[in-house]
Amino acid sequence: MGLKGKYTAHIAVAASAVAISLAAWGATALTNTEAAARTEAGSQGTGPEGRTQDPASGPPPVSTVRMPQGIAHAAEAGGKAVNITIDDGPDPQWTPKVLEVLREHNVKAVFCMVGPRAKEFPDLVKQVVADGHRLCDHTTSHDTGMDKKPVAYQKQEILDAKRMIEEAAGGAKVEYYRAPGGAFTPESRRIAAEAGMRPLGWNVDTKDFEKPGTGAIVGTVKSELSNGPTILFHDGGGDRGQTVEALKQVLPWLKEQGRTFSFPVRTTP
Repeated sequence: MGLKGKYTAHIAVAASAVAISLAAWGATALTNTEAAARTEAGSQGTGPEGRTQDPASGPPPVSTVRMPQGIAHAAEAGGKAVNITIDDGPDPQWTPKVLEVLREHNVKAVFCMVGPRAKEFPDLVKQVVADGHRLCDHTTSHDTGMDKKPVAYQKQEILDAKRMIEEAAGGAKVEYYRAPGGAFTPESRRIAAEAGMRPLGWNVDTKDFEKPGTGAIVGTVKSELSNGPTILFHDGGGDRGQTVEALKQVLPWLKEQGRTFSFPVRTTP
């Protein structure tokens, strides 16, 4: 090989070495950049859109608040606050009357609705929401024996009702689940909680569905209020004239006792 050939070969080898060095540097820089990005994400505990992310587990689910499965009774406001809850509606005759009394006394309540009733009377559901009250799932068929039925049946009762109520409400969320007659099961509570609804109990059962008389309903509230803050009334399932009259007496009496009005807890304070 001549001098010119040796020189050309030397240049080619040098160029190849430089190219290899640049490629190695680029790979190292990219790896370091990715590592830094992962370190930063790990230190913040979040991935894209602020969601909790484990880099090893792939794309993360959307972050949600974990809803407790325990049955709620306490009031969000604590202290001497009480929770008014209204079951079995909506009803075209009695729900508007209950809403009128609540509006008059500036009291907010939780309305536990039966799915097909909500579907039948969507304007009432929207009015409940517009007045600042909260929604509760009370299943599709109000089966008080559902605790003895298969889990698949319980799931359908709960989730179908939730869908019906939310569609009737125009998108407002159902925030609680109350089992008919208190027929909760561990499975039904789990199903509700995983769907974003807090299982909801009661402390004072006014027995207004039995129509014992206005005085008896009022007397039950007064005598059993020491049991806890969540009071159960009804706006569906029959003639609720006694309930409406009882609310007209109970709400101002509660205020006279220094009680305020709240919603039941959803998550741990």
